[in-house]
Amino acid sequence: MPEAKRQNKVVARNRKARHDYFILDTMECGLVLTGTEIKSVRAGNLNLKDSYASIEKGELWLRGMHISPYEKGSYYNHEPERDRKLLLHRQELVRLGGKIREKGLTLIPLSVYIKEGRRAKVELAIAKGKTSYDKRDAMADRDAKRDMARAVRHRGRYED
Repeated sequence: MPEAKRQNKVVARNRKARHDYFILDTMECGLVLTGTEIKSVRAGNLNLKDSYASIEKGELWLRGMHISPYEKGSYYNHEPERDRKLLLHRQELVRLGGKIREKGLTLIPLSVYIKEGRRAKVELAIAKGKTSYDKRDAMADRDAKRDMARAVRHRGRYED
């Protein structure tokens, strides 16, 4: 009997990313972690706020991601905010480098998840920053959609 396919377990999301940026493209990257880091990630002890990725010397690095020290790690514990290497195929990295050289584009992590119960992965996005009026427009659109959905849902209930 074939084994059931495992689901991806989302460990952390960068909720502020979709509010602060226009997401143009997303991709999945592998994440290089030490032993105590992966244990802490599986426990959900990480924070993506203010983290970003950059290409340096032909390698992709994730900067500013906080992974709390593993409580049972003793002196083998890791540095919480160290730079972590991301794994990507060479041709994807070259394509990505060309895209982020464009004006105003940046790489931000959207989520970290455990794929198939084994490997830590990062959903990385090519994004363009929003201005304050873009954020207000997005909030107004979201409120209008919510009001329309509410009106459709309640249509015909309270007829006079």
